Amino acid sequence: MNRIYVTKCFRLLFLLILFFSKNTTAQLIYQPYSYQFYQKLNSSVYSPSNRLHTSIKPLLISETGDIKDSYDSLMGNGVDHRGESWAHRKIFHEHLIDLNTKEFTFSADFLPDLILGKGRDLNEKKNTYLNTRGYQLFGTIGSQFFFYTSGYENQARFTKYEMDYIDKVGMVPGQAYDRTTTSGSKDWAYVTALIGYKPNKNITIELGEDKTFIGDGYRSLLLSDYAAAYPLLRVTATLSKHIQYMAMWSYMEDQKAIPFNSFSNNRRKWGAFHYIDWNITNRASFGFFNALIAEEANDKGQGHGFDLNYSNPIFFSSGLRPSGTTPDHTLFGFNGKYKVLNKTTVYGQLLFDQSTSPNTNSNKSFQLGFRGFDFLKLKNLNYLFEYNSVGAYTYSNQNPIVSYNHFSEPLAHPYGANFKELLGIVNYSIGKFDLQGKVIYSKYGLNINNNNYGKDITLANNINLPSTAITNGQGMATTLKFAEGSIAYLINPKYNLRLEAGALLREEQNTLGDKKTAIISFGLRSSFRNLYHDF
Repeated sequence: MNRIYVTKCFRLLFLLILFFSKNTTAQLIYQPYSYQFYQKLNSSVYSPSNRLHTSIKPLLISETGDIKDSYDSLMGNGVDHRGESWAHRKIFHEHLIDLNTKEFTFSADFLPDLILGKGRDLNEKKNTYLNTRGYQLFGTIGSQFFFYTSGYENQARFTKYEMDYIDKVGMVPGQAYDRTTTSGSKDWAYVTALIGYKPNKNITIELGEDKTFIGDGYRSLLLSDYAAAYPLLRVTATLSKHIQYMAMWSYMEDQKAIPFNSFSNNRRKWGAFHYIDWNITNRASFGFFNALIAEEANDKGQGHGFDLNYSNPIFFSSGLRPSGTTPDHTLFGFNGKYKVLNKTTVYGQLLFDQSTSPNTNSNKSFQLGFRGFDFLKLKNLNYLFEYNSVGAYTYSNQNPIVSYNHFSEPLAHPYGANFKELLGIVNYSIGKFDLQGKVIYSKYGLNINNNNYGKDITLANNINLPSTAITNGQGMATTLKFAEGSIAYLINPKYNLRLEAGALLREEQNTLGDKKTAIISFGLRSSFRNLYHDF
């Protein structure tokens, strides 16, 4: 019965694609997601004069889209630099390699990220550094195909709290495996790659290794870009003038589960995600989210592998999920925004985790925030204020292999679960200068006395639980204060090459002590990517 239903769904999806294929296409530009860059597009993205679908990132910028003019202005596109020397153009205005013909386009850049830091960490003098050499290659073939790839080779010495995280998880946050065997510095490398096909103006198909962010805030409780990139197939369809549908299937890994065999380092698991975004009016939108994590099958009958029902383009229900030795982990939620004023947008998220839990009320989580642009009539002054609350044991499961993580890193909020967070970010751009300030105040509960209080989502949520009633923040009460500021001078907008100075203050307090970090840094930076260390 389920297979018949799935077959009908595929036929419906195929008919929709055929129907929409009658439309012409326009060339797309893939823009990697970076909060630092994306907030510069706020005046176009969140303008009440359009009905853009803003919650799925990275954005694909169309040649005929509503934000193309703003994007071109930020990138310096259309400005004639032919009177300048080749070296001057390449350093300040152009891609290192830039080919543009009627049949295809191709661009390539070298991406340095070189930072030196100095300060105090746990009352001791601390020197930090980041030495990254990267590249990006991207382009289009005709009007229907596009591609993007980037790669990074890295060495670094981090602050104590970051080193502790890497040593515990085995991952440099959101990037890749730590390849080092000694303490003191870290070494890692990773590559992202994506190819896209747009058969018409309403359908986009993407395949590769990348990340996806769903939401209108700085954090996402549904799906964020915090964890490392993963193999994915992503299909986005504009079903009408106001409705956008996204389906994504991913292949992820779990470091803690015992491997099935000797030739595979980690156990694998499947992820299936659906998101429908409805732009009710120019000011209001509402989105429905659904996710499913399932263990990969092996030759011993453990798990059930990728079932045809995962390809179902309709939201999952209990009747459609396949059976197996390890039950699937399902989550669903909502994302919404309302442009209350011409330059101010209120947004929020709700998440419900259907995982078996000792208290289902603890698995209700929410986000509420507001953001705006041109504050106090000052052009390019953008701001965001946000509150996040995630109940204990959210995202975890009694079978840790299907918890909501990839490489032991959360697929949603970096903190995992069992926390409350308040944050604010202000950005201002004037000429070639970019300024950003960020403050975070959060409270969470850590594990103590071998009890699982629900913050670590990689642990089974039915073992070593406390005997007391479940509350948000239970466990060792911990307060985190975080402040960060930066000022950058933009050298080349094409790949975000900039000189940057920054300062970071962090304080974590609980009954075990008071951990303080203060670092000032200077560097030559580039690339469009989010590197999180505000945890």
